[in-house]
Amino acid sequence: MAAKKKKAPSNAASANKEAADVSPLPFEPVSTRQKQAKQAPSTPVEPGAVTPAKQPLQGMPNASSIPEIVNRRMVTRAAFFSGVPTTCALLTFVVSYFAIANAAFQPPTAAVLLVSLGFFGLGVLGLSYGPLSASWDEERVGNLFGWDEFKLNFGRLRHSWRAAKGAKDETDNPSA
Repeated sequence: MAAKKKKAPSNAASANKEAADVSPLPFEPVSTRQKQAKQAPSTPVEPGAVTPAKQPLQGMPNASSIPEIVNRRMVTRAAFFSGVPTTCALLTFVVSYFAIANAAFQPPTAAVLLVSLGFFGLGVLGLSYGPLSASWDEERVGNLFGWDEFKLNFGRLRHSWRAAKGAKDETDNPSA
């Protein structure tokens, strides 16, 4: 138990050090607003009455939302990095069919299956790599494969996971 108590401050210190090393998200709000307490409705509501749903304000950008240009960049990259391998997976079946039909060669069934599964797996990985390899800065486009952006954005993601885990640990163990 004593080891856990000693470990918690070092984790918090390392999380603070990592927070200084990792830059914040470009579209993250500068300050967080305090949540206002919910107030009871001023007019009484009848038990059987239907209340209209709250509609989000049209045209008002949310301070914590992803900017449109960054969103388009993420979707485009995800479509590319998952679409190309998925297309290759489907073409594997077509190419093997034509190879067998034209008696060019007889590929083993297991090889066709494994190659297509490999391409489908790359397609699934591309869904995650696409948004993480896009530049999250509105002014900077990034490069073709986005390895530098991936390292930066994955570092931000890991930092937010650790911060959330630290916050959860602090709420679970308030005395530590």
